[in-house]
Amino acid sequence: MNKQILFQSFLLMAIFSSMISCRQSGSRIAPKPLFRDPVYDGAADPVVVWNRGENKWFMYYTNRRANAEGLDGVTWVHGTRIGIAESSDNGLTWQYRDTCDIRYRMSAYTHWAPEVIVHEGLFHMFLTYVPGIFRDWKHPRNIIHLTSENGIEWDYQSTLPLANDKVIDACVYRLPDGTWRMWYNNEMDGKSIYYADSPDLYHWQDRGKAVGDQGGEGPKVFAWEGKNWMLTDVWQGLACYKSDDFSSWKRIPGNLLEKPGTGRDDRVKGGHPDVVVNNGRAFLFYFTHPGRIESIPESDWIEKRRSSIQVVELKYENGRLVCNRDEPTCIDLRPPETDKD
Repeated sequence: MNKQILFQSFLLMAIFSSMISCRQSGSRIAPKPLFRDPVYDGAADPVVVWNRGENKWFMYYTNRRANAEGLDGVTWVHGTRIGIAESSDNGLTWQYRDTCDIRYRMSAYTHWAPEVIVHEGLFHMFLTYVPGIFRDWKHPRNIIHLTSENGIEWDYQSTLPLANDKVIDACVYRLPDGTWRMWYNNEMDGKSIYYADSPDLYHWQDRGKAVGDQGGEGPKVFAWEGKNWMLTDVWQGLACYKSDDFSSWKRIPGNLLEKPGTGRDDRVKGGHPDVVVNNGRAFLFYFTHPGRIESIPESDWIEKRRSSIQVVELKYENGRLVCNRDEPTCIDLRPPETDKD
């Protein structure tokens, strides 16, 4: 009991210290959850980018039909467009904006796991596209390239020539030599992470396996604190890898977001991340299924399906990434200086 009291006291002291730090820096504490979709309550797989034309941060996300009745199997995970939330206060609060108007569709289709970057003023989306609405996982899915002038209306450019037609969850990063690299999940190879290269974002060549020590999805690659990092969702939190050259990846023991937090909608593992490196700090956006705890029965299917977006600040300690999702996250995202990266 004394150990528990000591731990709780230490936690309260850390929270109080973080709150003081927030006030001193001019930042404010991000709410928990950060965002819930008001239509289907199924927001997942977030990616956050600056929309210079609107002077706002945009969050794109997969929107699952968590509260829709009469859907069997995994039909509820299909059949929606990509959602958009927006923030006018530096990432502190988010409001639902709309769904993406993607001008590439058939009578039944599914949009998953957007990757969005801005390069030279043009938005590029690399989207997982499923050609229908299905009750199981046995159907094709490809990654398509779309572009947009405003981040809302999107035009089809191509379907990428990747390993096969069971690929999902693109992540695109500009390498130091100016070329582009995409990492994605190859579902037919044990859900290994594969990669492809491009000189210009339009022409891609598949390069094969990048990470295969364990299955994972939702790769996120970024550079921070002089290191190159990859996070993957391994369904028990996030695996972390480090690389000197964006090619050879070393697994760092332990998973981020594996241990549940104590905040609202945060008492379960976290999944499918995005990382925004901003003004020297790194913010980890992720989603949770808050109802997937033992005290909620399977019959409460809405609670079991619904999902929320959360954010926590990453820290760099002793050569590795850490985060404490129970500490207040003081967020103050600044507009990037350019749209070239």
